Amino acid sequence: MTERSYAPLLAIIAALLTAYRLWVIRHLGIDLYVDEAYYWGWSQALDWGYFSKPPVIAALIAASTALLGNGIIAIKLPSLLIYPATAFALYALGTRLYSKRVGFWAGLAFMSMPLVAALGLFVSTDAPLLLCWSLALLFLLRALEREGWANWLACGALIGIGLMSKYTMAAFLPSALLLIILDPRHRRWLARPQPWVAVLLALAILAPNLYWNWTHDFPTFRHTAEITRVGHGERGWHPAQLGEFIGAQWLSFGPLLGVLLGWALLRSRKLWRERAHRTLLIFIVPLLLLVSAQALTGRANGNWAAPIFVASCLLVPAVFLADKRRWVVAGVVVNLVASLAAYHWPDIARVAGIELTAKNDPYKRARGWINLADGVAPLLAEHPGTILVGEDREIIAHLVYRLHPAEYAAWNPGRPPRDHYEIVTTLADKRGRDVIYVGRQAAIPAIAERFSSSELLGKVVVPIHKDFRREVYVFLLKDFKGY
Repeated sequence: MTERSYAPLLAIIAALLTAYRLWVIRHLGIDLYVDEAYYWGWSQALDWGYFSKPPVIAALIAASTALLGNGIIAIKLPSLLIYPATAFALYALGTRLYSKRVGFWAGLAFMSMPLVAALGLFVSTDAPLLLCWSLALLFLLRALEREGWANWLACGALIGIGLMSKYTMAAFLPSALLLIILDPRHRRWLARPQPWVAVLLALAILAPNLYWNWTHDFPTFRHTAEITRVGHGERGWHPAQLGEFIGAQWLSFGPLLGVLLGWALLRSRKLWRERAHRTLLIFIVPLLLLVSAQALTGRANGNWAAPIFVASCLLVPAVFLADKRRWVVAGVVVNLVASLAAYHWPDIARVAGIELTAKNDPYKRARGWINLADGVAPLLAEHPGTILVGEDREIIAHLVYRLHPAEYAAWNPGRPPRDHYEIVTTLADKRGRDVIYVGRQAAIPAIAERFSSSELLGKVVVPIHKDFRREVYVFLLKDFKGY
């Protein structure tokens, strides 16, 4: 390959993979996953913050659905398009730090990663986060090597947008500071205004979200503390959770590429001597250690350290292309084959005579929701003027997406909010109103006693597999008496 051919080839591969993933979504026949329906609901009422996430994902969905309607592809499209953009940001980073060849393989490694293959079918806040992280690193490297303000301001803006996508972007700042401190040529920037103005710009972009949290009693921060068990007595030593987390990182990067990454990290001391390698290690090791400590002492989801894969996709080809090129190629191929197998597992199971069940269908959580909502629809239509209330955010999100009720609310008799619906909806001021309640229990005495009368309208059952079905009970509750 010539130097000129790397970028066009990466563009072709990225376009083909993206088009293929769009086809796979249709081919699988899946509905929206709960978080996707939840985020879509956010996009219908744009704000500076939401219960569990900052607002960028909602804004992206709002822009896409404004152009293309509220179909499943329109909702998923922003994330799908962001991943190829991130691959090209990695190509630019690889070219700056090493060569176009390394940049090409970094972009290809990213597009083939199991993490991206999985998230590529669904809406995720990791999509804009990884793009902002990649571009912020690119502009940071440019800023450190050039005089002026433009690159610093671009870096600060991208950090701010990244923070408005997912708070994990905050981990970029200590790594950037380490990069400046540990390189004698860059330390001069600590005495200049540009880096500090960039940080202030990032905070200014985040400020509306901080204000939203302040006016709503900091629900996003409370939720983050809850899922990480910060401030909870449950914290302790959890070696098994650390093992699960490390295993998740290995699988997220791919079986062979994960081994190569581990090998490279074991050689960190030697790699540290080379400036480009050192830069990448600074953007891998601190965050990996931080989330590993969180996993050991509390809880950590597999994708909480996702930004480490930006530098990892660069480090592996940079270190191993020269003398172990076949391993890098094999790692990418294995990832692509594994993605094909995952995407076509229902087809493979059918051909092999394997019956899909709750245990072997990886897409079960995105099945049956449209049919369930359609089963509820006539019962809701028979009682105009009622308020639709769901048992939890999963039910509410899917019913609201499919049915577009005139009024809906979460049931919250005074507990701290557990989801965004419990923040933005209320029945407290709806005394005397009738409610259509949809839940998973056949009897709801604690709820029914808050109304003058209760009637079970029906049970909606959607069979999915022999051992898995969606099932809800629909009640008409008349004359709400208040909590």
